[in-house]
Amino acid sequence: MTDFIDAPTLKTMIRDAGENGAELALLDVRESGQFGADHMLHAVPCPYSILETRILSLAPRKSVPMVLVDAGDGTAQKAARRLSAIGYSDISILEGGNAAWAAAGFEVFQGVNVPSKAFGEVVEHDANTPRIPAEELNAMMARGENMVIVDGRTPVEHNRMSIPGGISMPNAEMIFRIHDLAPDPETTVVVNCAGRTRSIIGAQGLINAGLPNKVVALKAGTMGWTLAGFELDNGSTLRYPDEMSDSGAAKAAEYAADVMKTFGLGTVDRDTLVAWQADGDRSLFMLDVRAVEEFSAGHLPGSVHAPGGQLVQATDEWCGVWGARVVLIDSAPCARAAMTAHWLKQMGWDVHILEGGLTDSEAAEKGQPSQPVAGVVDVPAVSPAELEKSISAGAVLVVDVDQSMDYRDEHLPGAVWCPRSRIDRLQVPAGVQVVFYSEHETRARLAAIDLAEVTDTPIAVLQGGRESWRAANLPLEASPHTPPDKDCIDYLFWVSRRHMGSDDAARAYLEWEENLPAQIVADGDARFTVMTR
Repeated sequence: MTDFIDAPTLKTMIRDAGENGAELALLDVRESGQFGADHMLHAVPCPYSILETRILSLAPRKSVPMVLVDAGDGTAQKAARRLSAIGYSDISILEGGNAAWAAAGFEVFQGVNVPSKAFGEVVEHDANTPRIPAEELNAMMARGENMVIVDGRTPVEHNRMSIPGGISMPNAEMIFRIHDLAPDPETTVVVNCAGRTRSIIGAQGLINAGLPNKVVALKAGTMGWTLAGFELDNGSTLRYPDEMSDSGAAKAAEYAADVMKTFGLGTVDRDTLVAWQADGDRSLFMLDVRAVEEFSAGHLPGSVHAPGGQLVQATDEWCGVWGARVVLIDSAPCARAAMTAHWLKQMGWDVHILEGGLTDSEAAEKGQPSQPVAGVVDVPAVSPAELEKSISAGAVLVVDVDQSMDYRDEHLPGAVWCPRSRIDRLQVPAGVQVVFYSEHETRARLAAIDLAEVTDTPIAVLQGGRESWRAANLPLEASPHTPPDKDCIDYLFWVSRRHMGSDDAARAYLEWEENLPAQIVADGDARFTVMTR
């Protein structure tokens, strides 16, 4: 039986997890837009629409104490039933949902990846991370100063838009790779991202590692660059060299060892790791922080790819249990793991590095493991050709359960959009079959579980999803304003608009980031301990 708890009780549980090392999986099962509008600091997003695709990664131990948060609309109860069927045994629900938390006077936060972004802001405040505005960087470039600009985001983000001349070097790679790009200690290193967090973390990371160069963060990143009236590059493929020089590799090893010693980072040997994997009383996340190419070429079975720079930026996308053990996996000299671990430790995680680094013989699993999906039931599938005939005959209700913006862009003729959490409200005409579809099949099969609970109507899914319909060259429709904004509970408009050229939205986003430390103080439950050399 699932228990309901009130907001003060949950507040106590969160504090216990922080102060006593107790484990807690606090999962917000609302959709992305709802979560981004307001949520608790330590809530981890796990949308009900894709619950079964995320839960085994976010909460690998099925006996972990778990609290579900929704909008007070019954979604948490649905999620609890699904989770119980999968085998989770200690589930509670916040009575009244997220609104009850706010009504109790506790702090709520906008945005996504808030713990990580708030941590970055606290780091800048406490460490006084050096930064320069776009105008100063532009002047330095015009003067031809001795400097290198490194972009701490992912290569994909860098390729989309970048500072002219900037080089893609994700944050965790910096202390590993920077030595060949800036061998001269007189070279100024400028770190940028799209906004603030990764600029701050990248720059302060190099400073914490003891790099002798002058290191600065580009204030407001690419957004600050465009707000200052300067043009960004699009399509840049500039990146760090694939091969390291002998001297660069030697320096990387030297700095990695120093970071581990200076910040007291722990390692774990193989026998202990095996014991931790078998420990039924403690959750474990094994995260490989190397570049994706290295992970695909070979990784430790059971490990998950979490490139270090992004793991620090979005820890809640990989780790859904506070109080869990985190083991970082890297190749020797473990520079990327060291830099990542030194940040995770400051964020309050019990983090360890695989001793000595991953060996070739241990990297037995190749490629990208498929994402586990729990609890999917068997549902009949209809081919695109069969569905087209049924649509023409008026014998079917076609339901798009994918993301609202995808529906606006293109959907099957006559299809209605309905998120999984609202499937039980779907109006189904008598005498028709319901066919669910999504880009592939997973979301559709999950939604079918919910409709089957409330109706005897025949249910099927589109075989191969919208992708197969498109491949068959069958017609698709667009509806730019349907569903209306108010129904798009899976889309966070205020964050997204900053990517659409809105200067006002960009300024509001930057202001939001800068205000996070004050909210952290008001919340009172952050586990941050900023450390510098």
